[in-house]
Amino acid sequence: MDVAEIHQRLQAEFGPEVVLAAVDTVRDPWIEIAPAGIVAVCVFLRDEPDLQFDTLSDLCGVDWLETDRKKKALADPRVEVVYHLFSLPHRHRLVLKVKLPRWKDNAVGSLPEIPSVTSVWAIADWHEREAYDLVGIDFLGHPRLKRILCAEDWVGHPLRKDYEFPLEYHGIRAR
Repeated sequence: MDVAEIHQRLQAEFGPEVVLAAVDTVRDPWIEIAPAGIVAVCVFLRDEPDLQFDTLSDLCGVDWLETDRKKKALADPRVEVVYHLFSLPHRHRLVLKVKLPRWKDNAVGSLPEIPSVTSVWAIADWHEREAYDLVGIDFLGHPRLKRILCAEDWVGHPLRKDYEFPLEYHGIRAR
């Protein structure tokens, strides 16, 4: 089953308020989902007999902020959560994307929020913790959302493009 067919199924089930777009003209086609609908869509994709996306291969956060003034910004500054799904029984793949504002309510430092999919795929626990730690995305309902790579007292999220690396950490020169 290809992305266009899956997009049609999702549109029929959830409507255009939840299933926002499909891009199938690129090397890695994807479907855009509204943040509030991500868990319901994922449950549907996992449980439908002819879809059976039983594997979350990857989940990552992406920061879309152009910091080089010489370059033209390609899109509005935002962060995205990208889900790579696979169906072992049917041997098909799917990429979902959810676009979020860089900061919740445009308040700098207030992390954007999205519901956790740990209830759908247990492996999301680690992936969501990594996206939280490095990109600064708050996964609502996550059973233990805490840093996974950086120290607990680390300030900021190192993969954000506007992140300022500290000069020192606990008295140790960092640069």
